[in-house]
Amino acid sequence: MKLYKSDKVRFISGLIIIILIYSWFYIFFIENSNLVISKLGKYFVSFATTIAVYFVGTFHLGKLKDKWMSLLWHVIHVSGLCIATSLGLVDWLITDIGMNLVSFARSIQEMLISPLLYLAMGLINRVLNKDAVTDTNTHNKQ
Repeated sequence: MKLYKSDKVRFISGLIIIILIYSWFYIFFIENSNLVISKLGKYFVSFATTIAVYFVGTFHLGKLKDKWMSLLWHVIHVSGLCIATSLGLVDWLITDIGMNLVSFARSIQEMLISPLLYLAMGLINRVLNKDAVTDTNTHNKQ
């Protein structure tokens, strides 16, 4: 049994879920000035949010015909998570890192949970597949 009737529905549902996770993170966690949470709690919520977006994207982009696109998704997320997690562990366990490194880690995390990365992957896939279909149709007509 197919979960989605088409790849378009699969892509749009993944985009909506990522937008909801992204919005939840910013509304209830980043922009909430009344929130009192420890440094470890902040790191845990940020890590869990990034992992959730990674799994949603993996599930919804995993059925792409171009396997290199899903490989690119994995490489971007795993490398970004390794960098941000390493900086977080150093900050939490060893010593306070400077504001520049904190800002760098937040920027990486922002890129990983942003719906723009997912949207860009989907648009690149659509353009490449559209070109491939156009080339195939042109070749078949000749």
